Order: sequence, then structure tokens, then C-alpha cells
Amino acid sequence: MKKTTCQRTMKMRNKPSVSYRSEIIAYAEKQYGTTPEYLWQSIPGYAVLRHGDSRKWYGLIMDVPAEKLGMSGKNVVDIIEIKCDPILSGSLTGGKGIRPAYHMKQGSWISVLLDGSVEKTLVFSLLDMSYKLTSKRRKGKELLSGRQEWIVPVNPKYYDLQKAFSENEEIIWKQSSNISVGDVIFLYVTAPVCAVLYRCEATEVNIPYHYDDGNVHMDHVMRLRKLEQYEPSFLPFEKLKTYGIGTIRGPRRMPHSLICELERNRHEQ
Repeated sequence: MKKTTCQRTMKMRNKPSVSYRSEIIAYAEKQYGTTPEYLWQSIPGYAVLRHGDSRKWYGLIMDVPAEKLGMSGKNVVDIIEIKCDPILSGSLTGGKGIRPAYHMKQGSWISVLLDGSVEKTLVFSLLDMSYKLTSKRRKGKELLSGRQEWIVPVNPKYYDLQKAFSENEEIIWKQSSNISVGDVIFLYVTAPVCAVLYRCEATEVNIPYHYDDGNVHMDHVMRLRKLEQYEPSFLPFEKLKTYGIGTIRGPRRMPHSLICELERNRHEQ
């Protein structure tokens, strides 16, 4: 007879008093329509999160003896294994509550403790990254869902971005293809600044707007609301290059590794 989730939970040994297990499962179901799969009778605390399209795993929830993770004590802890950008995994595994993968391939996967030592919102963000990294590919492009993050260049020779945001929390900007309402836009100010200075949200897109001064031509614009402002030293071009960003001549998607690094910094502040 097939075991129920309740029966499986009863078999788990020495469960921690705090665990994000149920929240992670609920998030995966709501966000991606995923029902956890319990594939092994002998280890009922192991739950696989699998893509509905590619059938690939994007998460593996486990209950593991703390000593197996190099932790003290004889208790069992809940963790989730998440696929990670190799560029990001090195910096993440040095933080509290994040370790090299216990079961999956290290470097490509990481183990995240679900005992509260890692902010729940960061766990969700890492799970989103894993989902995208393991999605089925069509015509050479990864299937993307939900909100997207972009880097958009701004030439200070033609537009004083700092002055504009000092006067208004929202500005209009030349519409970029594929950007939708709710997407996050990181505004990169070109030379001599050469750094990302603002994080914004697209609140309205494809607004008819005709403008041509010989240098800038616009037929449609989008409305951007300022969310955060950075110092030039926070995200300069030299740092962007370490995440694989060689040039910023037009709108481009932010690397997943950099998105997660910024999320981590935000939660540590």
C-alpha cells in the first residue's frame, strides 16, 4: 500500500524543531506545479522535486545525520540539494548554512540547511535558479518563467540618470524588447562611471513615445521605478566581468549567479 506523507513523516528520526521543508514543498507546488516524489522506501525523508517538462530534478530534500555534514551532534537535519551556477557555488558554500552537495555532484550542486540558518527567501531564490538551470531547452534558449532581471546601459553623455532619480522615483526609458511589467532592471552607467548604480522595476511598458534628437531615437518607452541605489564601488564593470559579462552594449539578462549573490547580500545587511 502506498505510504501517505503523514506516515512518511512519522518514520523520520529526531526531526529538527525548525525546518522549512513544508514551506519549500508548498512553494514548489504553487510556483511550478511540482508534487514531491518519494522514490525510496528505505529513506522516506528524501523527496525529489522534478520538472514537469524536462523530467529533470531541480531539488532533492533530505533528512541527513548532522555529523555527515561535518556538524556536531547526533541529530538529523533537513537539507535541500539545489543545482547552482559553478561560478556562484564557491562563494555560497562559504556562508552560514550552505555546504557542498552531500548527494549530488559538488560544484554543480549545493546543500542548503532548512533549519533557519539561511533566510527562507534566499532558499526560494536559489530554488528558482535551480529550476531555470534544469529547464528544457528549445531552439537553444532556456525556458524562462516569471520575473526576469536585466542589465540596461545608460550613457551619461546623453542622459543624467542621477539627476532624473533625484527629482522623481519613476522615470521613462527607451523600451527594450522582451522586457515585461514586473521585470527588474539594473541600470549600468557607462564610462566614465562604468558601474551599476540603480536597481529598478518596470511598472509600465510599450508606451507610445516619439523622440529623436539625432543621438537617441525612441518610438516606445517603459516606466521604471527606483528600488535601490548603489555606490559605484558596489557593482563595477570589473566585478561584472567575473560573472561572464564582457560587454554591455544593449539590454541583456543578468546571470543567475549574480542575481543570487545580490539576493544573499541583501539578506545579510
